[in-house]
Amino acid sequence: MKDRYGRVIDYLRVSVTDRCNFRCVYCMPPDGIPSVSHDDILRYEELLRLIRIFAELGIKHIRLTGGEPTVRRGLVKLVREIHDMPGIETISMTTNGLLLPTLLDDLKDAGLTSVNISLDTLKEERFDEITRTTGNLPKVLDAIRLAEEEGLNTKVNCVAMRGVNDDELADIAAMAKDRNIGVRFIEYMPIGKHDYEQAIYKDELLDLLRSSLGELAEDPSPRGNGPAVYYKPEGFQGSVGVISAMSHAFCDTCNRVRMTPEGFLKLCLQYDVGVNLRSPVRQDLTDDQIKQLILASLDRKPEHHTFLDYAEKQDIDTRDMSLIGG
Repeated sequence: MKDRYGRVIDYLRVSVTDRCNFRCVYCMPPDGIPSVSHDDILRYEELLRLIRIFAELGIKHIRLTGGEPTVRRGLVKLVREIHDMPGIETISMTTNGLLLPTLLDDLKDAGLTSVNISLDTLKEERFDEITRTTGNLPKVLDAIRLAEEEGLNTKVNCVAMRGVNDDELADIAAMAKDRNIGVRFIEYMPIGKHDYEQAIYKDELLDLLRSSLGELAEDPSPRGNGPAVYYKPEGFQGSVGVISAMSHAFCDTCNRVRMTPEGFLKLCLQYDVGVNLRSPVRQDLTDDQIKQLILASLDRKPEHHTFLDYAEKQDIDTRDMSLIGG
């Protein structure tokens, strides 16, 4: 499956819910967001049908996101049924980790291959402030440890934010020193907002890390199917990665599309362009008809994002990240 720029699309991010048990400051407002109606969320049988159709079109890699995917019941069964689909090679999940320990064994047995756990600080008070919760940092750290022990491809996702956690980025990176995990720093993206002041871009971030960790040799070992560039400081067992969506856009190699909980196929994280797949599924269109809708929509996939030029663009998606799926 290719778009009009010749990019091979083989990676589908599926948001299974808009609900979340955290209220992270960069993801949603303090009081949360109005939940999408239960009737508007894709049922699992609808999700599975669409994922199967995508697999027949060439999708090989599935990432389950939210909201927080572990708050939706039946997640293990969903993973198992995706795993049984011909053509699917990897199933990953992005989670805040809070509920992961209770599901981990079953998710791995069902076919989960990789887990990304969000962690923006190692300081308990700061963690509470960022997530707007109380006392959950030890649980998330435990989830990271358990995922690694289970043998899953385990990665830590940290949003680098000026004036928030920039004083401990090296400490977070050091989690990978004696462990076979990847710690990835993500440039702050103004999804649904227009604030850039908190962003720490790749070159500055690498300088910050080098000042504490020493030279950063690029690590060619594959750790996933996404856009992170990995480095291995001297003496590290694991790797340190950077996702530089803002400063060093990787749009020319973009291999992914997203599906929201309501079944909207979102072609680019920034833009509100795509196609509604929920209605065709519920109107009993055939698989071939739905395939044609998907393939036709790829002609609208933008060539690149323009996060640094917001004011000049149209069709910008102004929703918070929790409604998009990351």
